[in-house]
Amino acid sequence: MTTSNNSQPQDFDGFWQAVLAELAATPAAPEVEEIPLRSTDFAAAYGVRLTSIGPYRIYAYLSIPHGAGPFPVRYHLPRYGSVTDLVPQGASNGQRREHITFAICVRGQRLADQPYAAAFPGQLTDGIDDPSSYVYRGIVADCVRGVEYLTSRPDVDSARIAAIGNDLAFTTAALSQHVTHLVCTPTLLFDTHDLARRTSAYPLEEINDYLRLHPDREAAVAGTLSHFNLRWLAPRVNAATLLMAGSHGSALDASALQPLVDGIQGAIDVHEAEHSGYRDGRHSEEWLSRQFGMSEPSLPPHWRG
Repeated sequence: MTTSNNSQPQDFDGFWQAVLAELAATPAAPEVEEIPLRSTDFAAAYGVRLTSIGPYRIYAYLSIPHGAGPFPVRYHLPRYGSVTDLVPQGASNGQRREHITFAICVRGQRLADQPYAAAFPGQLTDGIDDPSSYVYRGIVADCVRGVEYLTSRPDVDSARIAAIGNDLAFTTAALSQHVTHLVCTPTLLFDTHDLARRTSAYPLEEINDYLRLHPDREAAVAGTLSHFNLRWLAPRVNAATLLMAGSHGSALDASALQPLVDGIQGAIDVHEAEHSGYRDGRHSEEWLSRQFGMSEPSLPPHWRG
C-alpha cells in the first residue's frame, strides 16, 4: 500500500465500488416527521431518519418550501464537529423560501450518535490504521445516502442539486452523479498526510498526535488517507463546481489545489479566500444563484445593501 500522495492506491476504484455496493444493498428505510418549531410561514421542516451502511441509522434536517415544486436543492454537508443544523450558522434562513434544504447528521454527530458518539478532537483518527475500518468510510456512505434519498422525492428538481460544504461535499459529488452543482472548501482530505506535517493546528494536528503515539503506524495511516484523498476523487466530479480556495499563499490556496482543478471533469470556477465572510459568502451565493437561474442570491439581511 502506498504512503505517497503522488500515487493513487492500486485498490482505489475497488475500495469505493465496494462501499457503494454495500450501500446499494442496504435499504434506506426513511422515516419522516415534521418539526413544527422549525417550520415557518414559507417552509415546512422535517426530521428524516435513514439507514446507511453498518447498518447505521442517521438523521437529517429537511426543509420544503410551501407551494408547487419541484424545487432546487441545497444539500449541506457537515463541518468537522458534533452538531449540524437545518441551515448552516451564518447563512440566510431565507434560502428556505425557494430551495429545499437538506442537512445531514452523519454517524457520531448529535442526533446520529447512537450507538456511536464521536469525540472532537479524535474522530479524524478513528480507525485510521486501515481504510476498511476508518470512520470516514461510513461517513462518506452516510452522505451519499442523503443525496440518494433526495432524488427519491418528487418535489426535488433533479437538475439542480447542489452539494455545499467542505471535503464531504466534494466526496459526495465524486461518488454520486445525482449532484449537479458543487460548492466546496477543501479542508481536511486533500493530501492530508503531507499537509498535517506542515501544521500544528487542529483538526489536522490530530494526525500528528496519533503518529507521535504510534510512529510505527505511519505507513498504514498514509495508506488509509490516500484512499480518501480528494486528489484521486477529482476525476469523478462532473458537477459544475465552485472551489473555494484558501487565501493566496496559504497551504490550500488556488495553486495548491491545482490538481483538483485539473482533475474535475465539470465546469469549474476557483475563488481564493478574501478574509471576509461577507465577500466570500456573497461570491458563493451569487455563483449558485446564477447556476440555478435564480433572480436574486439568498443573502442574510445584514449583507444586503
